[in-house]
Amino acid sequence: MAKRVLVVDDAIFMRMKLKDILEKNGFEVVAEAQNGLEAVEKYKAEKPDLVTMDITMPEMDGITALKEIKKIDPNAKVIMCSAMGQQSMVMEAIQSGAIDFIVKPFDVDRVSQSLSKF
Repeated sequence: MAKRVLVVDDAIFMRMKLKDILEKNGFEVVAEAQNGLEAVEKYKAEKPDLVTMDITMPEMDGITALKEIKKIDPNAKVIMCSAMGQQSMVMEAIQSGAIDFIVKPFDVDRVSQSLSKF
C-alpha cells in the first residue's frame, strides 16, 4: 500500500516536481496545498502519512502550519522544504517537530534519500 502524501508549496512548479519524485518513489500524492492554511485543512481532511511543507508561503508560513498540524496529530510526519540560506528556520522547523529538511531546488537523490526513511 502506497504511503499517502500531502504536498504543500505556493509554487505550482515545485508541487509538480515534488509530486513527480514522490510518485516515482512509490508514494501517492492525495492532496496539494498552496499555503499553510490550506495545508492544515487538507491535513484534517486527508490524514496523510507524510507532508512535504514549504516554509515561505502566503497566508500562513510552513513553520506555523507545521505547529498547527502537530497540535492536530502529534505523530504527523512533516518534511520541510526551503530555499538555501534559511538555516535559522531549519532549526525552528526541526525543534517544532519536522522530521527532515530538503533544500530547493530539489535534488532527486536527496529527496529519495529522505523518503526512504518511511
